[in-house]
Amino acid sequence: MTSTSAKFAPHWTLPLEWAQTQNNLGLALLRLGERENSTARLEEAVAADRDALKERTRERVPLEWAMSSGNQGVALMWVAQRKGDDAISRTAVLQIEASRDTLRAAGDSLSAEYFEKQLQIAKAVLEQVRRH
Repeated sequence: MTSTSAKFAPHWTLPLEWAQTQNNLGLALLRLGERENSTARLEEAVAADRDALKERTRERVPLEWAMSSGNQGVALMWVAQRKGDDAISRTAVLQIEASRDTLRAAGDSLSAEYFEKQLQIAKAVLEQVRRH
């Protein structure tokens, strides 16, 4: 006999639900970090997205991967700008670009457009970091 909760939430879905929670946490921390002068919240956002990506792999759930990876790229972009770090900035550009391309290929034009705008900002940040 199976329990009622097993009928509604099979054990194999729980890691993805946990990953969604980490993704949401990353987004909240990103928004807070954008408003603050320090990088602490942004680095927390990067870590939350890293945790989400442990379950939201490109092979398993490509669209969810694209969202988490892209969001992490945006957080990395702001960390790079504040720290003046070229390597982090390059990573941010690559992640945002891959996320945009994955979402575009899947037909999610709204999300792809968002990451296209973020990509333009990330490229400008990269140029700014390289100049200094």
